[in-house]
Amino acid sequence: MESIHAYRVEAIGAGGRNGVVHAEGILQAISFSPPPEFQGEVGRWTPEHFLVAAVASCFISTFEGMAQTSHLEFDSLRLAAEGVLAKEDSSWRFTEIRLRPTVTLRKEEDRDRAVRLLEKAEQSCLVARSLQCKVALFPAVKVETEVFVQQEVEVCDAK
Repeated sequence: MESIHAYRVEAIGAGGRNGVVHAEGILQAISFSPPPEFQGEVGRWTPEHFLVAAVASCFISTFEGMAQTSHLEFDSLRLAAEGVLAKEDSSWRFTEIRLRPTVTLRKEEDRDRAVRLLEKAEQSCLVARSLQCKVALFPAVKVETEVFVQQEVEVCDAK
């Protein structure tokens, strides 16, 4: 495998601080705006959302790859991610990105391994490792208990 990879995007200004970002070979372009608190439009993707989404999607991909390699069976993985933007030294920057993954497992005995893999994914996510801000992990693991529903059996007399 090569030791250097490049990922290219093109952003085009659409006026009024808005724009569109796209990449060759990627299906859909994404419209963006600054967030409303920085005179942007409500309801649009923002560069700030892109950054948090990059960390979230990298974390999900990293965990799922590790789980597959480790043969960890799980039913679902959900991640709530929050980027904290604060003004420091008269300029804005991300100070923290909080990751709240929830893994739903099939077996209780996989709980500790799932937590270890969540922690390892946070440490291994290349996007998170590339940032200057703190990335905080708040993992949660649920175990789905099997629910057996007793079916009514209709007994009919044979006459």
